Amino acid sequence: MSRPKPGYSAIALASAALTGGRQWRPLWRRAPLQEAYDVVVVGAGGHGLATAYHLARDHGVKRIAVLDRHLVGYGNVGRNTTVVRSNYLLPENHYFYEDALRRWQTLSRDLNYNVMYSPRGVVDLAISDDEMTAYARRGNAMRLAGIDAELLDRVGLRRFVPEVDLEVPRRFPIVGGLLQRRGGTVRHDAVAWGYARAAAALGVEIIERCEVTGVRSSGNVATGLETSQGYVRADRIVFAVAGHTGAIGTLLGVPLPIETHLLQAMVTEPIKPLLNTVLIYMYEHGEVYISQSDRGGLVMGGMLDGLPSYTREGLWFRLEDVVQAAVALLPQIGGLKLLRHWAGTNDMTMDGSPIMDRLRFDNVFLNGGWCYGGFKAIPASGAAFATFVANGTAPDLIRPYRLSRFATGHLIDEKGAGPFPARQ
Repeated sequence: MSRPKPGYSAIALASAALTGGRQWRPLWRRAPLQEAYDVVVVGAGGHGLATAYHLARDHGVKRIAVLDRHLVGYGNVGRNTTVVRSNYLLPENHYFYEDALRRWQTLSRDLNYNVMYSPRGVVDLAISDDEMTAYARRGNAMRLAGIDAELLDRVGLRRFVPEVDLEVPRRFPIVGGLLQRRGGTVRHDAVAWGYARAAAALGVEIIERCEVTGVRSSGNVATGLETSQGYVRADRIVFAVAGHTGAIGTLLGVPLPIETHLLQAMVTEPIKPLLNTVLIYMYEHGEVYISQSDRGGLVMGGMLDGLPSYTREGLWFRLEDVVQAAVALLPQIGGLKLLRHWAGTNDMTMDGSPIMDRLRFDNVFLNGGWCYGGFKAIPASGAAFATFVANGTAPDLIRPYRLSRFATGHLIDEKGAGPFPARQ
């Protein structure tokens, strides 16, 4: 990724577009693969880049490489609906995601790169009194942990979200909601570029189009990686490959409690400012979450497709479900055209929470299984996992996410980790 030099005019930008941006200054250096590194991170998405950045900045690790079989930000960090929040019920989750949300608030300053954090608020809409009771329970748990939460009745909703007409007849009428004001959105591609730029400035080498095909080992230690650009030795190896986490388990011969499913998203044509918050509206057979981007398009998504897949192909039935729910929530958008439709690969664990642990070898670390929470978790994940890799001991913040919980029964089974936050 490159950026224009300071002082570029519109004419200069057009000229750069026509010439392929040859005069633009790269944000990070294109590095060749070296023979050996202290740490090799596999995956140049949000989690991999953030881990490398914190290893270099906080722990002084000098020789770090980030490998990706495609490009920086090509995977899930560039294929999401950009929502960030910490409105969880279980303590393991709300402390972790609250750490992430606090880091989002200062990340632009920390990276010296504008990631466009927008604390516009996240509102989970309730469609029954029972759901309001569940929201009250979750909001109370959040407040006891020092996390902001407000329970809104219909009067409060009208005041905070006037664009939602509560008098419109709906099969599932809206009776209230739970608001987290510090929740909101972050520009997803800026996160990848910001971390890549900051990590490279600290000496991290980012090597694109470098696919990992195998792991060499000696006893309980992995010695290096086979890649499409040759063999590389590594003292420590980190896998952070988002929706392909299950494939890493297969590569290492370790069965993981993970399935890969697609999650559809779409964006409308740009319109004038309409929606000033993030809305989550669930009904009997589905849901929609919707916000308005900085470009003016309405970004929305819904439930998983319900079948394992790596294809990233958009499916008509899911698009139809999401759009129907969006129009039921906001009838005034019914005439808009869809601009784009895409899918991301979600590595779904059996309890809806991530896996952050060693995998098979003493010096191989897995950061995956993020289900629906991967993007919002990036700042906390990068800092905590870097400490784990550097020191060999997992910080308290991520210790509950170890793989052994599936054998011991210490599951973090919170439906709020996914798209069903109220229905525990």
